[in-house]
Amino acid sequence: MRNTAKITTAVLAAGALTLGLTACGSDKDSASTDGPLVVAASPVPHAEILHYVKDNLAKKAGLDLEVKEFTDYVTPNTATEDGSVGANYFQNQPYLDDFNKKKGTHIVPVVTVHLEPLGLYSHKVEKADELKSGATVAVPNDTVNEARALKLLAANGLITLKDGAGNEATPADIVKNPKNLKFKELEAAQTPRSLDDVDAAVINGNYAIESDLKPAKDALVLESAKDNPYGNFLAVKKGNENDPRVKKLAELLTSPEVKKFIEDKYAGSVIASF
Repeated sequence: MRNTAKITTAVLAAGALTLGLTACGSDKDSASTDGPLVVAASPVPHAEILHYVKDNLAKKAGLDLEVKEFTDYVTPNTATEDGSVGANYFQNQPYLDDFNKKKGTHIVPVVTVHLEPLGLYSHKVEKADELKSGATVAVPNDTVNEARALKLLAANGLITLKDGAGNEATPADIVKNPKNLKFKELEAAQTPRSLDDVDAAVINGNYAIESDLKPAKDALVLESAKDNPYGNFLAVKKGNENDPRVKKLAELLTSPEVKKFIEDKYAGSVIASF
C-alpha cells in the first residue's frame, strides 16, 4: 500500500505544526538521514512520478522513499522548512524565490525534473482569438503564476504588458487590452473549476491534468518549452543538499527510466527537463 497522506487546502489552517505532529511524523523521522526520505509533492504529476520511482527504482538503489501529497502550493515549503518532511517536489524557481523572500524560508533547488506548460483553456470558445470583447479570464492569484499567466496571454497577442513587467506582473501592468478582457484572480487550484463560470482560464499544468484536461491537446494556447524558466524541481532546506538520500533520489528522478515514464504517461503535457 502506498504510504500517502492527501492534505486538502482545508487543512492549511491547521498550520505546519499540525503537519509536523500528525501528517508527516516526527522531525527526526523525516529529517534524519537514517530514516526514510519523506517528500512532499503535488498529486499530479509530481507524486505520480515519485511513486513510479518508489515502486520501480528505489528499492534497487537502496532508497527508502515516502511520498506525502499536498494540494496547495504553501504547505510543502513550510513543512520542508520546519523538518516535517525532508524534501519537496512541486515548484519552479521564480515561485520559490518569491516564497523564500516573503516567508523567510530557506528552501533551495536540488535538480530540475520536468516542465508543466501553463495553458489557456475554455468551455466556451475553441480558439483564443474567438474570445469576445469584455470576456472574463480566470488567472492564478499567487504572484508568480499570475505574472506567468499574463505573460502567456501577452505572448499570444491578447494583451500587451508594459516594458519590464517581470515575475510580479499584475493586470495593472497591462498597457494594451484590445478585447477589454476582465480578470478573475483565483487560487491556482480553483482555476479549472471556474471554466463553467468564466470565458477562459489560465491553468497550471498539474491542475489541468488533475481535471482531465490534456494540455498538449486541449489548451487554446500553451507555453513554449524552449528556454522556459518554470521547470519543476526537487527541493530541500538549505544545508540538506548533500543528504545521501536526497542525492540518490535526484539521480533516480533524472534517470532514463523516469524520462520514458514521463514521455509515455503524459504525452507532451509534461515534458522532461533533462
